[in-house]
Order: sequence, then structure tokens, then C-alpha cells
Amino acid sequence: MTDVRGVRVKARGGSGFADGFGVFAECLLTGVWIAVACLGVVTYPAAFAAGALHLRRRTAHRGGGWREFAADFRTALRGGWLAGLAGWAAAAVVWTDLQAVRAGLPGGPLVGAVGLCALTGLGVAGLRAAALWAPGASWRALLAAAGRRTVLDPAGSFLLVCGLAVVVFSAWLVAPLAVPVLGAVAAAAVAVEERHRHR
Repeated sequence: MTDVRGVRVKARGGSGFADGFGVFAECLLTGVWIAVACLGVVTYPAAFAAGALHLRRRTAHRGGGWREFAADFRTALRGGWLAGLAGWAAAAVVWTDLQAVRAGLPGGPLVGAVGLCALTGLGVAGLRAAALWAPGASWRALLAAAGRRTVLDPAGSFLLVCGLAVVVFSAWLVAPLAVPVLGAVAAAAVAVEERHRHR
């Protein structure tokens, strides 16, 4: 390109470090938005779906901001609250299993281990479904397909389990740190789904 004097000037693009840091900062901000949207207790699937869609927009350089996130969240909430309710019901079942383990009932440890594994798998499937959500998508169809990918893509599922573990440990060490990390988990879910799509 040339400047006003006709002298050729090399076009400057963003450096890899600056672009990467920008994405990281966007993930942290998105984590705060997700945490606020999760305050409705059953709204966490819709919150992660809106966060993932926001990050997909930003990495594709298609804009996006708080208003778009809020609009996506309201749209995702139409069917997403049922998924959130189902998730809490599954957590209650696992909590009951763990109480059986603590009470020393026969077979309790096995039932507790199976319950924890199942709850972890449901969490991973939920993240994978949220990563691909778009306005007009059916949560039932998204969750069914995500459940299959959770089993058929163990490497990607393991990455998401590690992401969830980071949130848990962050909350255990410094509770406020878990809030921005939620955005990193949403970004990890988007990356895992992109990886699976390109395979």
C-alpha cells in the first residue's frame, strides 16, 4: 500500500502474540458474562452456548459484544433451561449415590464411581452441545449428537474434563478465579469441536 506521498509502506497486521493475547482476554471477559448468566441456576447451558457463539464470532472476526451475547442467551434459554434442569436432576442422583457410599451400603463405592463418571460424561456432552449451538438449533438434537461425540472422541472429551478440573481447582484455591476461567472452558469446547470437525 502507499501513503499520501506515494511512498510504499508495508501493511502491518497484528502479531501472533497480540492476536493470541486478544483471544485470551476475550475468553476471560466471556467467562465473566457466562458466570453472570449462570446466576439463574438452570441457565448454565444457555450461558455456555451464548459464550461459545460469542467466541466463535470473535475468532472469525465477525464482531460481537455484550448485546449480542445477551440476545443469544435469551434465545438459547428457550430450550436450554430444560437441559439445565435435567443436569441438576442428574447431580441430585449422583449426590444420593455418594450418600450411599458414605453410609457404607453394600455396593456403594461402585455405584458412586459409576455415578461420578456418568455425571462427568454428561457435563462434557453438555459443553460439546453448547459449543455448536446456534439460534434455531434443537437442544435435544445437539445433546444427542454431543453424547455420541463424547464417546467416539475420547481425546477431545479428556481435554474438556481437564478444563472442568481447572475450574474446580481454581474455585477451591481462589474462588473468584473460577469466574474468568469459565470462558476458557467455553473456548476449549469450541476448539475441541473444531478439531473433531476437521478430523
